[in-house]
Amino acid sequence: MRSDRFYARALSRFIDQALSGKDITLYGEGTQTRSFCYVTDTVTAILLAATRKEVKGEVVNIGNPHEISNLELAEKIKALTNSNSKITFHLRPPDDPQRRCPDISKAKKLLGWTPTVTLDEGLRKTIEWFRHRREAST
Repeated sequence: MRSDRFYARALSRFIDQALSGKDITLYGEGTQTRSFCYVTDTVTAILLAATRKEVKGEVVNIGNPHEISNLELAEKIKALTNSNSKITFHLRPPDDPQRRCPDISKAKKLLGWTPTVTLDEGLRKTIEWFRHRREAST
């Protein structure tokens, strides 16, 4: 998950910015929504899809259908990191989608799968990973 430059992913960029005390940069008003699926949930779904013959030839969305706005995500990360970073707003790129949220109905039906790691739990684990990575590089 890249956290640098303009094309960085929001979650990793927000965490990196919050941990380093930099401004947390939002594009647009922060109303765009995203959904986040923790890696263990994603891997579980992929393994299920790879081992079920009834899935062969099917397209199955894997992800978490619970959406959060980019502004809410930035505020949540700021709180979880105890950061003093300011949230700043910048011009929204024209190709930035307003909404990203998977329809996982096929994953539920064909795999019997739904994500189990909550956003808060996943964020805590991810923030801890970023902290450890930062400490190891100093």
